[in-house]
Amino acid sequence: MSVSPSSKYKFPVKAVLILLLIAVPLAGAAWYFTRAKTIAVVLSKVDRGNVEAAVSNTRAGTVKACRRAKLSPPAGGQISHMRVKKGDRVIAGQILLELWDEDMHAQERLSRDQLKTSELRVREVCSMAEAAQRDAERSKELVAKGFISSQQLDRALTDAKARQASCEGARSDIAQSKSRIKVVEAGLERMVLRAPFAGIVADISGELGEYATPSPPGIATLPAVDLIDDSCLYVSAPIDEVDAAKIKLGQSGRITLDAIKGQTFAGKVKRIAPYVLELEKQARTVEVEVEFSALPKAENLLVGYSADVEIVHDVHEKVLRIPTQTLMEGKRVLLYQNDGKLVERSVVTGLANWEYTEIKAGLNEGEQIVFSLDRPGVKAGALVMPEVAPAAK
Repeated sequence: MSVSPSSKYKFPVKAVLILLLIAVPLAGAAWYFTRAKTIAVVLSKVDRGNVEAAVSNTRAGTVKACRRAKLSPPAGGQISHMRVKKGDRVIAGQILLELWDEDMHAQERLSRDQLKTSELRVREVCSMAEAAQRDAERSKELVAKGFISSQQLDRALTDAKARQASCEGARSDIAQSKSRIKVVEAGLERMVLRAPFAGIVADISGELGEYATPSPPGIATLPAVDLIDDSCLYVSAPIDEVDAAKIKLGQSGRITLDAIKGQTFAGKVKRIAPYVLELEKQARTVEVEVEFSALPKAENLLVGYSADVEIVHDVHEKVLRIPTQTLMEGKRVLLYQNDGKLVERSVVTGLANWEYTEIKAGLNEGEQIVFSLDRPGVKAGALVMPEVAPAAK
């Protein structure tokens, strides 16, 4: 049986089918693995709002009381009465402790007895002086009538003057007695320690029966009572010298405390130190005091807490802004387009802080930019899919 020449070159159908079955999956696999992958990203919308410029402390600040006194009695002596305990609240002028002063009380009683004696002496001597003066006046009348001689008149006048001098001397004794009483009273007051202002007793270093000694000049000794006025508190914080020129008295600030998490307290700058602290050559700071606008009622705010302050020195209201985290190096952002691709956009920035940056040019309100810049593959030209941002805590 002979075969026709044309059948020699006829392509087998089965081979074609086999090639198609192999090529199509390979092409599909190649397309799948080489296609542009879609990346899930978090977007942020360009909106309007306030942008603040603020400075913060370089090291932790400290909560301090507007008035705090470490008190010791003016004189030294043995503590005979301790009138307060740690944690007691006192009013201005209240006695905190007393030193032994029985000897001075005895001197006071003696001085008062001497005063009474002087007063009685004045009555006696001055009464005699008044009688002598009346006799001298009658003697003048008798001399004029010729009943007595002028010598008798001279004696009467001299006696009246002498008794008047004795009266004045007795009165000076009264003044001296009163002065001695005042001296003793001043000494007694030095044996008593009083509260110079209302506050809370933070600490007591003396005990009943111990000797309290005032600090000699140049020698520091422990105070008997540490008194704090906690009705007025402020934060003393070091600010870098580079930022110090931006701070002015009366500027508003925010205070955060390590001991009270999640809360911010309003404050106001009440003092800026007129000098720079040079504790370290590379870290020169200016001490700034920020006073609490209102003391917290529910929280137990204690003197000595560590605190941070953020002082606002400039505010731009209702400006175009973006989250600072969305800004890349060189003042660029990744803009999300309707086709799902990202494009790079340069912007002109204004006021900025850790949270927001003002946009002066380069973006329009309502446009969306990438917030999650740290995800792999996020760059200009990437195909992305918007992801719902997690709720703010």
